[in-house]
Amino acid sequence: MKAAVIYWSQTGNTQKVAASIQKGLEESGVQATICTVAEVDDLDFFDYDLICLGMPSINWHPPKPVEEYLKNMFIRYKKEGRVKPGAPVLPGKYALIFCTYSGPHTGIREAIPAGKYVGQFFEHLGFTVVDEWYILSEFFGSEENNTLGRMGNIKGLPSFEDLERIKSSAINLGQRL
Repeated sequence: MKAAVIYWSQTGNTQKVAASIQKGLEESGVQATICTVAEVDDLDFFDYDLICLGMPSINWHPPKPVEEYLKNMFIRYKKEGRVKPGAPVLPGKYALIFCTYSGPHTGIREAIPAGKYVGQFFEHLGFTVVDEWYILSEFFGSEENNTLGRMGNIKGLPSFEDLERIKSSAINLGQRL
């Protein structure tokens, strides 16, 4: 099995999660490549069994570089005839969406729309979205947003334990697929 772990990270939180996913997949026997959105111009999703795409949620949306990347890929695949009416499921093609969020306001409810948006892109290509992982993470640049939000004190997240759980979940995912 072959996987690509693609991510965009502004502060390093999403990068840490992506690395944990890659390690877990590799431990399960999956060949896993990791790269940023900026590095994947010629990557073809259809060359992989599993695409893991991660980003932070920013104002309920994926960040602009992720949104632009997905839109460009969609245009490319539409021109190639890979976007089919009715979005038929392609056997053996899977996607995992992972989204970091800080929750200075309402928490995970701010991240879910970003994950759903990205998931729809893959479903329109015929990939099965196997899961969406939302990871509480530190909000850099604001003591108040780290300590006074609904999530309590989120400084230092994702923690080592969080990253180990993510790695373990990736091992399970790799074994399941």
